[in-house]
Amino acid sequence: MRILRKTTISLFILLLAFAIYQYRSVLFPSKKVISSLQKTSENQATEKRLRENLTAVKRKIQSKKYNSNICFLIDFKLSSGKNRFFVYDLHQKSILYAGLVAHGSGNKAFTIKVVISNIVESGCSSLGSYKISYKYKGRFGNAYKLIGLDSSNNNAFKRNVVLHAYDCVPDYETYPMPICNSLGCPMVSNNFLKQLEKIIDTSSKPILLHIYK
Repeated sequence: MRILRKTTISLFILLLAFAIYQYRSVLFPSKKVISSLQKTSENQATEKRLRENLTAVKRKIQSKKYNSNICFLIDFKLSSGKNRFFVYDLHQKSILYAGLVAHGSGNKAFTIKVVISNIVESGCSSLGSYKISYKYKGRFGNAYKLIGLDSSNNNAFKRNVVLHAYDCVPDYETYPMPICNSLGCPMVSNNFLKQLEKIIDTSSKPILLHIYK
């Protein structure tokens, strides 16, 4: 009887060990799996913010003053080391291109956190929708004047907030390392601006840029 009990216990332990081995990835997910789940959760949150902000974009585009095929979106909720400037196809409902973009320093030496302000000479970024206006040659090369369309960014033209490129912005993601700051301008890499130029310069109507957080 004692032998039978020992045999039963041994068999139970063996079966338990086998079950744990079989389902170890579920019971004890690896760091890689956990990281993947976190990335998926972050991607879902990013997509949700994008969809929510497209409502404001579409409302302005309905006036027929702007390109109804393409818009530009910047998500300042994301780290500056991640691609957060999106070229969005409104018909296909998909992101065509994505690149890095710097935010304003708020006149500090450097800031990881995005500081928002519409005040002249604040050196900060401003949220809201912008009309991408005329192209010109400035101190950083080709650039586009931006006209703020909301009360949160209506000083953009006066503040000289423009879309331009600068050498300190890399072509590829640097996360978890942040990238450099601007003085309030949406500042991209030289190569990414070349991609944007092709779209802006061939558009028969102004393109809408929308910045959100």
